[in-house]
Amino acid sequence: MRKAFLAILFSVATSFAHAETYNLTMASSHPKVLPWVGQLSTLVVGQSNARLEAMGSNDRINWTEAYGGALYGFKDTLEAVGDGLTDAGWVGTLWEGSKMPLQNITYFTPFVSDDLVETLKIMNELHRDIPVLQQAWEDQNVVFLGASGVETYHLLTNFPVNSLSDLDGRKILAPGPSANWIKHLGAVPVNGALPTYYNQVQTGVADGMVVILTGAFPNKHYEVAPYVTLVGIGAHMTGGLGINRDVWNGLSVDVQKVLRELGEEYTVAHAEEVMARYQKFLTALPDVGATVTEMSADDVATWANTLPNLAGDWVEANANKGAAVVLDAYMQKIEDFNINPRIDWSSR
Repeated sequence: MRKAFLAILFSVATSFAHAETYNLTMASSHPKVLPWVGQLSTLVVGQSNARLEAMGSNDRINWTEAYGGALYGFKDTLEAVGDGLTDAGWVGTLWEGSKMPLQNITYFTPFVSDDLVETLKIMNELHRDIPVLQQAWEDQNVVFLGASGVETYHLLTNFPVNSLSDLDGRKILAPGPSANWIKHLGAVPVNGALPTYYNQVQTGVADGMVVILTGAFPNKHYEVAPYVTLVGIGAHMTGGLGINRDVWNGLSVDVQKVLRELGEEYTVAHAEEVMARYQKFLTALPDVGATVTEMSADDVATWANTLPNLAGDWVEANANKGAAVVLDAYMQKIEDFNINPRIDWSSR
């Protein structure tokens, strides 16, 4: 009996001797009110220790949280995680076209899917299946845990859009890769960012914008661009949850397992929150004075079918990085998920 009792004590003591508490910082350049940041706090930080306890692990994480640009700005998210300014956080790959071009594939394949949840599930699967996608993060000393993104893009303008010809010669806010979505329509792309759009339209710098409603509605863009034309240019990956690779390598197997699981759940949770907000704002637009119309199916088809081969150009520009493999795999996943794209970019 005494030996059995001593064995139990030894087992308990050994278990606690191997328990680790990791001091980690979770940060973002953006505030918690945004779904892809808020879910970092409520889900990943909020649930990690409960998950560890539930799996019988004695390891714990002591989190410090720093959001809203407290540690760094939106252009420095990748370096902040890779260099260890924060241990983990949201990384905006949308602004890393040179370092992480493969992560921006959706911006070069518009008119594929308006379903953000499915789009991001696909991007997570591609990261698991295709080494070059994961390697792109590891080359920056970051481990990828889960994708984030935004819902489909529409038009907000200060003039009615009754046909595609109405966009000819108009100055439309469409920064970065989105500029390529409208050039062939005769529209003039104008650079900008969500916080600057209101003033740019109000002062005549632009006549409208290609934009997400979850960004346009809170910024009251409908006040200066009250004509909302629903187009459905597609949902997109804009970044994801990452953790510093050196920090990751120092974590226990239990903690790594929990964070990987939470990374996958983070993708779905924030995407569902984004879509819920999208539906809410879409419904509320008429109540705030906006005129909401839907572009005709013929015009949407013409817009999509007359686009230049954006994906082909993207593949050519990133041929040595494995872009062709990523494009083919992406379009195959679209088929596997029973999504009917307006454009099959792999066959262009």
